[in-house]
Amino acid sequence: MSDLEIKNKIAESGLVNFDLSQLVPKGKRIGIDLKDYLFQELILKEKDFREKIANLNVEDYRDDYVYIYNSADAIVPLWAYFLLTAKLTETAKKIVFGNREDLEVLLMHNAVQTYDFTEMIGKRVLVKGCSDESIPENAYIELVQQLKPLVKSLMFGEACSNVPIFKN
Repeated sequence: MSDLEIKNKIAESGLVNFDLSQLVPKGKRIGIDLKDYLFQELILKEKDFREKIANLNVEDYRDDYVYIYNSADAIVPLWAYFLLTAKLTETAKKIVFGNREDLEVLLMHNAVQTYDFTEMIGKRVLVKGCSDESIPENAYIELVQQLKPLVKSLMFGEACSNVPIFKN
């Protein structure tokens, strides 16, 4: 009977499957458009701007990831970003200047840079190719930089069809 036993060759291969989507920080993403804080969406009037920021309910951003952008064709002084960031710093998890994609790139950068990859030292690693999460391409680039000095080999894709990246 043991001759008929089904073996999982992939499980026995010592291959470490790594899904980069497991590093995507969980939490709500919220954008703040500075045009909403400008007079006629064009001009920053300091007194009005400060009043709007003072009246901002920071609890609406508790434990959220916030990106600040300006969709208006208006020049906004740097201190305006300082003021808004100072107001949100104690409640938001992270605040960045830019769009949603900029936020995701930074979040994944931080996640890859702080992840403990020691379990992969000297191992054959397969980075999952498909994910339900949207992952910035830069995260894969940073992942390779982190793994190259550590792993025996790196592959990308699925166990049944992968692309070899390198072997040490």
